[in-house]
Amino acid sequence: MIERKKKRTARIGVFGVVHEVYFEQFEGLQESLERYHSEFISLLEKNDVEVVDYGIVGSNEAAYQTADKINGDRIDLLMCNMVTYATSSVFAPIIRDCNIPMILVALQPRQAMDYTRASTFMQLENDNICSVPEFTGVAVRLGKKIYDVIIGVLYDDEEAQQEIAKWCDIAKVLHDLKGARMGLMGHTMEAMYDMHADPTAISAAFGLHVPLLEVDDVIEVYNTVTEDEIREKIALIDKEFDMPEPKSDPVTTKLTDADKYQAAKSAVALDKFVEKYNLTGLAYYYAGTADSTHQKVATTFIVGNSILNAQGIPMCGEYDIKTCIAMLIMDRLNIGGSFAEFHPFDFKEDFILVGHDGPHHLTIADGKPVLRSLKKYHGKPGSGASVEFKIKEGPITMLGITQTYHGKFKFVIGEGYSQQGPIPPTGNTNTRGFFEPTTKEFIKRWVMEAPTHHYALGIGHHADSIAKIAEILGIEYVIVK
Repeated sequence: MIERKKKRTARIGVFGVVHEVYFEQFEGLQESLERYHSEFISLLEKNDVEVVDYGIVGSNEAAYQTADKINGDRIDLLMCNMVTYATSSVFAPIIRDCNIPMILVALQPRQAMDYTRASTFMQLENDNICSVPEFTGVAVRLGKKIYDVIIGVLYDDEEAQQEIAKWCDIAKVLHDLKGARMGLMGHTMEAMYDMHADPTAISAAFGLHVPLLEVDDVIEVYNTVTEDEIREKIALIDKEFDMPEPKSDPVTTKLTDADKYQAAKSAVALDKFVEKYNLTGLAYYYAGTADSTHQKVATTFIVGNSILNAQGIPMCGEYDIKTCIAMLIMDRLNIGGSFAEFHPFDFKEDFILVGHDGPHHLTIADGKPVLRSLKKYHGKPGSGASVEFKIKEGPITMLGITQTYHGKFKFVIGEGYSQQGPIPPTGNTNTRGFFEPTTKEFIKRWVMEAPTHHYALGIGHHADSIAKIAEILGIEYVIVK
């Protein structure tokens, strides 16, 4: 029922390369290679990206002209389509002058040549790999980096198509980091030293802006919320959540009408707040004076946050903007991105509970998420509705963004598995996380990388994609194993 506020997309530039002399020597080769180039464009477009096709470049002069065009088009990712052998002179000006991550694509039309009918023409049609080492070698000499080479067959090659899809997802992350508005509201939760981050350093590393906002800015729109808007939000909450009777935790009760109403009103206010300030995401924390409007509003965002997460707007508690950015990266990879931390081990069954008291990404929930009323938010002020769920069973990925002694950002990445089983009925998300070689060994290695205590949690195994994003951004990373 919950749809994204903004479609995931990216702008991918593509240019083919050839040795132009071939066209004079082999009649029909140009038309053949142009057809293969068009079919590669069609493969890309299946991934919901905007493709800017610069055609086939066959000379050094054309390469300089193409570079100028590329630089004016705000491209997120550049693909060099190796349609046949080409000298590196048709590639060097583009990779030298365009500061855009580039990958090479070498997809030959045939799985193998028909050797009984083989010809030079047929070989040139399938010579996609021939100049790849020349191009990678020249890139190094120019002080530039090729981020990947996709090798395979143009038709019916599932592995190659998966690699293309992976890079389209990475491009969608890069697209939405550019100029993103990741708001900060309130202040760091008292005594959490690992939450602090410099907004200028964040802008430098990720290419986004950090609007500094006040709780009063939310209250201003909160005071405009109508009863019709609240009823509409309550109807959405009733469809998307279960509200069971309490279990073993005396802190929890069945969701009260008053808490549901307040959660709905705060959720509507958040929607208006996000729209008014054009926010891509928000990290916040605010305690407020007891029984004040500031406290009532700032402590009842959990349900609204979780809905916004599912709509592609990462919302993050405890003023943790670093994890909010990690959540954005995961969301744009379409793998979720819940706000998470480690909870108690189960040494008997070799797992650890991973979760938090909110907010969460509803699209990766295992079944309907649960709403409970909490008499107190442990360790924080306030009370009210809280979200509880497990994430889907299967592979999971974690991304923590921390900082080093020198202030540089660092990605801490890990993979594990979510498995079925009971979780504590505390009104918080908890998932049974299993890791290799043992959960205890993995967690020890994770914490020794000096992460923050929060991270983004998503489904599937995507450490490789996240590592590629770190490389493109020039950020140190480690994959914990």
